[in-house]
Amino acid sequence: MKILFAAAEVAPFSKAGGLADVIGSLPKELEKQAEIAIFTPLHGCIDVDKYGIKELENSSLWLTFGNQGHRFRLFMCKLPGTDINVFFVHNDWYFTCFKEVYPKWLDTRYEHERYIAFSLAVMEYAKLLNFRADVIHANDWHTAMIPVYLKSNYRYDEYWQNTKTVFEIHNLAYQGVWFEDVLDFANMRKDIVYNEWGVEHYGKVNWMKGAINYSDAIIAVSPTYAREILTGEYGEGMDYTLRGATYKLHGILNGIDYDVFNPKKDKAIVKNYDVKSIKNKEENKKKVCEFFGLKYNAERPLFACISRLVPQKGFDLIRQAENDLKNTPADFVFLGSGNQDYENLLIWLSNNSANIRAYVGYRADMANQIYAGSDFYLMPSKFEPCGLSQLIAMRYGSLPVVRATGGLEDTVIGYPLADSTGFKFWGYDGGSMMSAINGALEVYKDKYTFNAMRKSAMESDFSWKKSSKEYMNLYKQLTNK
Repeated sequence: MKILFAAAEVAPFSKAGGLADVIGSLPKELEKQAEIAIFTPLHGCIDVDKYGIKELENSSLWLTFGNQGHRFRLFMCKLPGTDINVFFVHNDWYFTCFKEVYPKWLDTRYEHERYIAFSLAVMEYAKLLNFRADVIHANDWHTAMIPVYLKSNYRYDEYWQNTKTVFEIHNLAYQGVWFEDVLDFANMRKDIVYNEWGVEHYGKVNWMKGAINYSDAIIAVSPTYAREILTGEYGEGMDYTLRGATYKLHGILNGIDYDVFNPKKDKAIVKNYDVKSIKNKEENKKKVCEFFGLKYNAERPLFACISRLVPQKGFDLIRQAENDLKNTPADFVFLGSGNQDYENLLIWLSNNSANIRAYVGYRADMANQIYAGSDFYLMPSKFEPCGLSQLIAMRYGSLPVVRATGGLEDTVIGYPLADSTGFKFWGYDGGSMMSAINGALEVYKDKYTFNAMRKSAMESDFSWKKSSKEYMNLYKQLTNK
């Protein structure tokens, strides 16, 4: 079986969120049972020398969008630790010119053009490489055009006649919405795709709706999220369409790469440890306190949060509870960037409290150190399709304090249940969050219970082995192979 993955980001080459981790790790488990190819843009931030990324011979390809021709080139290397080919679509006008995966302040129309161009280039390069995929696995709105292209421009192309499409929703909030004239740029026939059974949604083009309608299967990244997005509260205006597609909607929990996230071998932390040498974790706590200018105290718990600073992640609750947080007998550290309002909030709290510190930006060298050094990991998300941070935190023995939504509900066993691995709250308000934090503080005083929970968290298995079987079974069902 041949499977083609298409995604806007792939770890370790380019990363802005959890999508990159999924595409960089799931294929490793599938490699044993299928031939895999991954396609992604060659962003300007990708270090071609570090990863040995080379241009393929005679890779130049011209495609016309609207009335303008664009030149593409194709680069390739292996996914580290595997024999999987990763193909990088090069284009100076749309991708290589930026040092970020998702540059800020882009014109929305231009952003649509970028991923339309990428999606069509993927289809054409796959043909040139003679990679006749049994399944094309598209991810989020950036590649949602691929299922639409297959059912419109390529509907009579014999090369793709037997190809099935899987569309994975990593975050329903970002759907790819623009005016219908973008279909002219994409060279798609409006009479085929611009209707309520295609890409039309309230008078505009919605690429995610098109992928939902045209794909053979839809995957949400956790079972709870798959149920939540069928409701008005979490459906982002797409719940009606999704309820009509429940027969092909599947909830499969994401995993993490346990070779990458391993406190016993992680070179990014000052002191390695495992569940049998958990006392070494304190050396990492000292390092985190030193980095953030906090006084280390073994009896004082350290809460951490590494996140994009966006409304989804629950930072409105931090604002609501800021006075309570400042008066809590614990320290809090934040690492991330995003909305300026939230950045300003964290900077203000850093400057005006004794126990809250923030680094606005992203330090890859510090992220794992923070996981390793923290006692608790805070995720007060408004919604969370799956979430990988809580899985990484548990792997490093940092107990998650989470709002029970989406994948957080599926992955964290809340105290005081047997074998609990963290703390949950349900209400979306600062008071509910503080109740969970205070519960964590009480458990921290009881070292027997705290260490037992930490052991349960570290021994939880959220590797890709189980989830990859569910993916593979779905592929086999679609292709009858």
